[in-house]
Amino acid sequence: MDSGCSRYMIDEKDLLLNLALKDGGSVTFWDNVKGKVVGIGMVGQSHSTTIRNVLLIEGLKHNFLIIS
Repeated sequence: MDSGCSRYMIDEKDLLLNLALKDGGSVTFWDNVKGKVVGIGMVGQSHSTTIRNVLLIEGLKHNFLIIS
């Protein structure tokens, strides 16, 4: 599955597969508030239906698939 998005962010640790904790990095939201990147992983149910490089963001209020 490929949505064509370039950045994927999620706030629910339990939804990530193969979570690798990450120390450092941040994202800036539309209101200039920053969220800390705390991990990276995959979302999906099997190898053929996964979205990779999904960032786990501390303080994120919604899950995002961002098109840029």
